[in-house]
Amino acid sequence: MGRRRWPVPEIATLGALGMFLGAADGELAWFADARGLERTVRDDRLRHYRYASMRRPGRPVRVIERPKHRLKQIQRRILHEILDLIPAHEASHGFTRGRSVHSHAREHTARFVVVGLDLEDFFASIAAGRVYGIFRLAGYPESVAHALTALTTNRAPAALWGTLPRPDDPAQIGAHHRLGRRLATPHLPQGAPTSPALANLAAFTLDRRLRGLAASLDARYTRYADDLTFSGSARLVASAGTLRAAASQIAREEGFLVNERKSRLATRAGRQLVCGVVVNERVNVTRHEIDALRAILHNSVAHGPRSQNRARLPDFRAHLMGRISWVESLHPERGVKLRREFSRIDWD
Repeated sequence: MGRRRWPVPEIATLGALGMFLGAADGELAWFADARGLERTVRDDRLRHYRYASMRRPGRPVRVIERPKHRLKQIQRRILHEILDLIPAHEASHGFTRGRSVHSHAREHTARFVVVGLDLEDFFASIAAGRVYGIFRLAGYPESVAHALTALTTNRAPAALWGTLPRPDDPAQIGAHHRLGRRLATPHLPQGAPTSPALANLAAFTLDRRLRGLAASLDARYTRYADDLTFSGSARLVASAGTLRAAASQIAREEGFLVNERKSRLATRAGRQLVCGVVVNERVNVTRHEIDALRAILHNSVAHGPRSQNRARLPDFRAHLMGRISWVESLHPERGVKLRREFSRIDWD
């Protein structure tokens, strides 16, 4: 072990790593995919991940890489007993204990202008080399750091690429092919329990530099996953172009790419949103979201909840309670009224 900057467990050898993870030497090599089978084999039974894709209007498809049960167990052990002990930058609010979308949005309430930027392919753009650097910085020797990196990164199967739909917008073809190149090399898989924590740690220097940029413009900066948000006084409007250009340059230098098509600027004269939360005067829910939920609850009372479960969710009751709880966390008074309407639904 080298110098341990954080109170991570001491794991000096591959044998010790296997004992720590409850995996024999052969099992450790298998899940680390030392033979590169994930990328090349056609038999799903020999792969450690299951794959799914999600279409996004006007944007490249999102690829979800979910580890199978045993690898997920190993990754959760790495997450809770190693990565949770390494702090993310204070500007990071996503996937961080004690912080949330709510805390991210709250930093930008009652500001004259809010500027938002979006990072392209946030997880897939973080290569294995950066993950290896995190484990080395934590004090782990090369062999252990290599194994931990292999257990938490992935190369998507070559055959997967041919099954992914191309974006409808021709302007997104370039981004689509960049995603393909990222998936073909070892990267953080979106869907693995360790990826959010590792992504936050990989973005530590990015957050530090963007926080400094914001301070130089008398602005605030926070990040929730791939969402970069700045806010400030009326003077920031005149500097918005400089801010965007400088933030994009910093992101490139840190290995990320800003999606220029998703940049946004909103003054207090209009509706200001941060991750879907209204922040003009206080954190709040959009009127559209409230009206839609109120209509679902009203119709569930009048016609029964089954009539409103158009997506055929297996636990529609829990789904509605989750949406009500989200509203209640941002606007307690509205949450109480929605709960009152929810209590009138006849679930029998």
